Amino acid sequence: MWVWVWALTTVVAVAVLGGPAPPARAQAPGSRVPASSPPAVPAVARAWPVGTRPAVVRGWEPPATPYGPGHRGVDLGAAPDAPVRAVAAGRISFAGKVAGRGVVSVALLGTNLRTTYQPVSPSVRAGDEVAAGEAVGRVEPTAPHCAAGPCLHWGLLSDDSYLNPLRLLPPWLLYRGPSRLLPVLGVPLP
Repeated sequence: MWVWVWALTTVVAVAVLGGPAPPARAQAPGSRVPASSPPAVPAVARAWPVGTRPAVVRGWEPPATPYGPGHRGVDLGAAPDAPVRAVAAGRISFAGKVAGRGVVSVALLGTNLRTTYQPVSPSVRAGDEVAAGEAVGRVEPTAPHCAAGPCLHWGLLSDDSYLNPLRLLPPWLLYRGPSRLLPVLGVPLP
């Protein structure tokens, strides 16, 4: 019986805490990527950038080196012209075109973090202050970087380090809901 209690406790802990932390990567020879763990990311987000719980079309794939291959953000499924919202309160540090795509960057208040959204037709200007959930633009209709169709690329930077933007979301926004314990059949009661 204790095995069942231990297994159930482990399942609940993994569901609530999100599982064990990924192991730190060793520094690649000749790279400038530190072997230490990435900076802590506070769960300051109060809204998803698009929709209520958009599909994550492509996840975070950190590069092994500063210029190495990887995916420096997440792609979220979004309809063309869908409103893009600031995930947390901040100040617009950039709103304009980069390589032909609309980009909005928000410096989050009280942190050294910046979120970026692209491709976006901005409705804000650099220097504007925004509240969590406030619209900063609309998803541009063409997003050639997403193979699955239109999407929004959401990035997170701490100084010059790219981080996983999903870490900004608190558990109540990130996960579908609370864990539910189901009955275990065939085990006698204590």
